[in-house]
Amino acid sequence: MKPDDLLRPTDLGLYCEAGDFYVDPWRPVPRAVVTHAHADHACWGCGRYLTSAEGAGVLQIRMGRDAVVDALPYGESITIGGVRVSLHPAGHILGSSQVRLEHRGEVWAVSGDYKVEPDATCTPFEPVRCDVFVTESTFGLPIYRWPSQQAVFDEINAWWRANRDAGKASLLLGYALGKSQRLQSALDPEIGPIYTHGAVEKLNRAYRDGGVALPPTAYAGAAVKGKSWAGAMIVAPPSAHGTPWARKFAPLSTGIASGWMTIRGTRRRKALDRGFVLSDHVDWPGLMGSIEATGASRVLVTHGYTSVVVRHLREQGLEAEVLATRYEGEGDAQDRAEAEELEAEAAAEVQEAP
Repeated sequence: MKPDDLLRPTDLGLYCEAGDFYVDPWRPVPRAVVTHAHADHACWGCGRYLTSAEGAGVLQIRMGRDAVVDALPYGESITIGGVRVSLHPAGHILGSSQVRLEHRGEVWAVSGDYKVEPDATCTPFEPVRCDVFVTESTFGLPIYRWPSQQAVFDEINAWWRANRDAGKASLLLGYALGKSQRLQSALDPEIGPIYTHGAVEKLNRAYRDGGVALPPTAYAGAAVKGKSWAGAMIVAPPSAHGTPWARKFAPLSTGIASGWMTIRGTRRRKALDRGFVLSDHVDWPGLMGSIEATGASRVLVTHGYTSVVVRHLREQGLEAEVLATRYEGEGDAQDRAEAEELEAEAAAEVQEAP
């Protein structure tokens, strides 16, 4: 990093000294600008949060009722300590944003997590023109190229239909925040009833409150003892796999939706019946196209295959370097943190949907 950089990494997170705030801090700070509500980007205990208007409801749930959450509509700007700040759609989950910072004629953009393929549960990604682009690289290898989203959804519904016809339940695993709602939006309710893990159902309410259309769902924990689950679809976070909670749905078939399913060995190691290639992160072609669309001459690469991406960008004539952060991207640690936090409260609060 350079001494006069607008952002610099610290023990608390990415700090903007000119505005005296942090972007996605990993420890509590007085003022945080937050790209989205996933656990590795939104830290509990900050004095004040700024996020997109679309994502304010989800962030409030994640940070707690007492958290001070300020909402900024996409594309509108505010000035914080002389730095002009605006938020722009990242297409990752509901309310996910890229943070645009402008100071003394220089523009920085922080991508947070993002994907370029639109889906029904969030505002699509929009490139942000900038001088310096801070990008994730969770799937920053040429091997990662996502299939058609609709083709994957068709596979999931066909798998569910086959399980129903065989007298089995279907347990579909995806992160409680974002991935689960994207999956539900594509499920065909004509096949059978849809049930959810408590961590998922709690966040479903925030998505519905935000205007996202989801099919009818019911909280699985509210079902009567001895219920038959044959033909049902149950959506849960990956941490539920292999637990006593999941085994109660037997006989069942278990599938997971993740970008990591590009590598078949990942599915075998997890002892899953099906793996569906679906990620809320950008793939290799999308990553390269997004970087080009920014027009940035300097690119800072974080979390993922950073060295591979940096080497490739340098070969293309760009100034590129690795930016060390504590963001994790798509991984089990994020899932466990969210599920553990939400399930206890969800079990007490969430009622069976009509």
